[in-house]
Amino acid sequence: MTQPTENHPAPPFDLPTDGGGRVSLADLAGKAVVLFFYPKADTPGCTTENQDFTALANDFAKAGAVLVGVSRDAVKKLDRFKAKHDLTVILASDEDGEACEAYGTWIEKKLYGRTYMGVERATFLIDGAGVVRRVWRGVKVKGHAAEVLEAARGL
Repeated sequence: MTQPTENHPAPPFDLPTDGGGRVSLADLAGKAVVLFFYPKADTPGCTTENQDFTALANDFAKAGAVLVGVSRDAVKKLDRFKAKHDLTVILASDEDGEACEAYGTWIEKKLYGRTYMGVERATFLIDGAGVVRRVWRGVKVKGHAAEVLEAARGL
């Protein structure tokens, strides 16, 4: 499967979210979407990333962008994660990995000489017409949310 690239249509997604909801690209039509993939809820880097996006949530809203964080965690885990850290972003569960596959974020990783499959930390900025405008892969958490906000303001 080809990975989404800038200036091409974003792959559709329809995922269950924290709080028993659902989120889909179709439902967000007309709005900019910041779709960020992170490896695992309640781990240090992922917690910081979600907190950074939450801290800037009002600024993203003013820029007309909706924040959606995606991991392979179960909805119940996302509910606990959101409550524990007072997160305001939408947390979507991709337990079957379809969205990760569609966005090319299910990748081979290496840690301490061990090879395994996992979620790449990556962010996609999608405009209101459903077109990918920016892609960040192999994201380093520090300063990332602010960088994405600047890009969202430019849409």
